[in-house]
Amino acid sequence: MAIVKVECEVGGRKLSFETGKLAKQADGAVVASYGECVVLGTSVVGEPRDEGDFFPLTVDYREKAYAAGKFPGGFFKREGRPSNKEILTMRMIDRPIRPLFPEQFVNEVQIQTLVLAADPTLDPDITAINAASAAMAIGSTPFEGPVGAVRVGYIDGQIVINPTYDQVEASELDMVLAGHKDGINMIEVGAREVSEQIVLEAIAQGFEAIQTICKTIAELRQAAGKPCSWQPPEPNHELSRLVREKAYDQMWQRRQIPGKLERQNAIKELYDQILNELSPEDVDTPPYVRSEVMHCLQKIEEEVVCKQILETNRRSDGRSPTDIRPVSGEVGFLPRTHGSALFTRGETQAIVVTTLGTARDEQIIDGLVEEYSKKFMLHYNFPPFCVGETRRIMGPGRREIGHGALAERSLEAVLPAVDTFPYTIRLSSEIMESNGSSSMASVCGGTLALMDAGVPISQPVAGISIGSVHDDSRRVLLTDILGEEDHFGDMDFKVAGTGRGITGIQLDLKERFISQDTIAQVLERARDARKFILREMLKIIDRPRPKISDYAPRILTITINPEKIGAVIGPGGKGIRSIEAETGATIDIEDDGKVTISCLNMAGAIQARDMIEQISEGVKVGKIYTGRVTGIKDFGAFIEIAPGQDGLCHISELSDGYVKSVTDVCKVGDVLKVKVILIDDQGRVKLSRKAVLREETAEAKK
Repeated sequence: MAIVKVECEVGGRKLSFETGKLAKQADGAVVASYGECVVLGTSVVGEPRDEGDFFPLTVDYREKAYAAGKFPGGFFKREGRPSNKEILTMRMIDRPIRPLFPEQFVNEVQIQTLVLAADPTLDPDITAINAASAAMAIGSTPFEGPVGAVRVGYIDGQIVINPTYDQVEASELDMVLAGHKDGINMIEVGAREVSEQIVLEAIAQGFEAIQTICKTIAELRQAAGKPCSWQPPEPNHELSRLVREKAYDQMWQRRQIPGKLERQNAIKELYDQILNELSPEDVDTPPYVRSEVMHCLQKIEEEVVCKQILETNRRSDGRSPTDIRPVSGEVGFLPRTHGSALFTRGETQAIVVTTLGTARDEQIIDGLVEEYSKKFMLHYNFPPFCVGETRRIMGPGRREIGHGALAERSLEAVLPAVDTFPYTIRLSSEIMESNGSSSMASVCGGTLALMDAGVPISQPVAGISIGSVHDDSRRVLLTDILGEEDHFGDMDFKVAGTGRGITGIQLDLKERFISQDTIAQVLERARDARKFILREMLKIIDRPRPKISDYAPRILTITINPEKIGAVIGPGGKGIRSIEAETGATIDIEDDGKVTISCLNMAGAIQARDMIEQISEGVKVGKIYTGRVTGIKDFGAFIEIAPGQDGLCHISELSDGYVKSVTDVCKVGDVLKVKVILIDDQGRVKLSRKAVLREETAEAKK
């Protein structure tokens, strides 16, 4: 096989695609290079899958540690289960590619992408999407691509294509955009309250770069692509006519039952009735193949769902296309938690709980870039009972991780700065009931839970999902979609934001593409819906609570001279362990001298702070200290006023009256407040309790 290479320029850098050199037994294999990033994309096609009502496409993306010249973390020093970052990238590869296959194509398809070399300045996820697209494009499947992908930033009023890591940090917008020559078919956004107009401009400029990428991949397919031998199966018109005759009228009636479960049960009954009639399971050779009957029923249900909305302007639950289901909620209803909220929108309900932690609770991220820590996490859980199902209970799947990441990204923009609120924040969203857009319910519930916990967010955030249905002449946008409208409709366009602007977007599309005019209409519809929901949320709690929960740790931060860090830590950590043991506080010291002190009670945090300041600043004449008696002599008491620093309180300075014996005033282990009255030339510290007592008496008289 000859080596074929094509290239183009995107965002000021060369993007190249090469095939014929690696992985030659795969159906399609392409090495994509962008900057110093190199990603291998492969596709393999298997046998048709008879059962199932979805296209059996599997996408895998892996970041190999060697690509960045690193060893994998952990005991085994080998890559293991995919990280959240890898799973989120798998989803971004899947979503623009999946809709571009014919409906009748049900062969197993597997896409694998491996990061072979990592550019330290660029995220490899965009290169991986393009590599996967190119591998599919040159393979033998009926892939109706190619697709291209770019990241779009907005920095200092300018749109930037494929920004670097540093540029993304400074950007008001982090958008991943995918599409093909006809239009956009995937959007993923995290933003800092940007306007709808900026989003539209970013999409327009990003699409221009996508067209360049698609044209280049098309050149590669022209030079090295394999012929596609797949032919769609002949449709069974007789079966379609028979199922329509038996099911259509009943489907129309049952689809108008208002309640989700009642409607589902009625439709399931109709499915079972017709399946058992046309393809009974207890017969060796039924008249019709069961999966084909099921497919016909699903097509009729999809047609009825769309037609009812288009012709009656009413949806299954009786709402108009613009109506939002009733919104309600409450906060602070769970004891002992740091913050809690219950958010309900129609038949979608989420409990969201806030937990506040310290620097030691931060999540350490070990990937291709330099290791870093996260101070904010949102974890989304979707138990089977929330949709009335029974299934195996396991850890979070790709869907849960994706929904949690979207909600996390949508709330991140309004969190307080670390220097004003140094807590690590975890939100846990437990979906209690689901009928459409539980991720956006997690955003709304997350806002309420943050405010209930006393987190000083800058603005409340709400989210809504917009869907659509259409026929040859009409398109209707649907606000606050139901689960079935997501399943049978054209799209699930989620938009989250504040009253000021957008903070998060995720578009899942079942059509080939979405026009930019439709995107503009969706963003306008979502803005109005978002503001309505925000008003309802502010009736529940209108601002963050003035203080955090009594059960949350108290955190103080101070800065000491970096040269004194060793003195605070002490030999072998003895000093800092002593402070933690005495006060019950947890202490973290950074190289620049920043000290974070956390404790379940404020008194312990303050005591630890005073002790650290005493060590770092040294003992000062005229300052009052709280110390512990460490030794008794006839002439006075030795008192430790700072770790490793004793002073002598002479018997004449123990009280403002006559003292016959030191033991009449104190014994070893007692805690006394004393004032430093002298430090002699040899560094010996002289203390006075009498001076403290006289000052307290004078203050009391005032």
